[in-house]
Amino acid sequence: MAAALKIPEVMTVEQFLNWASPGSWLWQLIDGMPVAMSPPSPRHGAIQGEIAGRIWAHLRAKRDGCSLLVTPGVIPPFQSDRNFMIPDLAVTCTATDMDRPALRDPVLIVEILSPSNHAETWRNVWAYMTIPALREILVVRTAAIGVELLRRNADGSWPDQPLSLTDNEVTLDSIGLTLPIPALYRSVGDA
Repeated sequence: MAAALKIPEVMTVEQFLNWASPGSWLWQLIDGMPVAMSPPSPRHGAIQGEIAGRIWAHLRAKRDGCSLLVTPGVIPPFQSDRNFMIPDLAVTCTATDMDRPALRDPVLIVEILSPSNHAETWRNVWAYMTIPALREILVVRTAAIGVELLRRNADGSWPDQPLSLTDNEVTLDSIGLTLPIPALYRSVGDA
């Protein structure tokens, strides 16, 4: 019989960062509770890789001073002592972010939305919206071709609903990149 994992009931971000988490999973801290993240499916990983490659190449060519990070820690300002979230991808253009245990000033966050993590992904998206430097959040579907884009308005507010796109392209103003949506699924065939 396998031994039960000993997981603390509630912890702060500082305790979480010093915690020797069990297993080889990625863990998030949500409202003070450590939560293991399921390993991504091959489809999820392929889409993430395709997007990462395109963003990385663009930043190298056009946005010196900005960095792409894969599964970085992000600490949103709301309840910052109890939340440490891990998006699929993020871009920061703040050099000091690279010296911290988690990003505080991402300009773009990308989440890959799988049917099994729908509620958790959108919960994180709403928390990301409290990050002052964040300009855009791109949510990419895995079950069907399409993306949803949230872009901060000129007055600093967020739209009530994401822009839903299923064909053609999506422009990420935060980094000056246009992505062809069907190409994001190139390595997984038809979604």
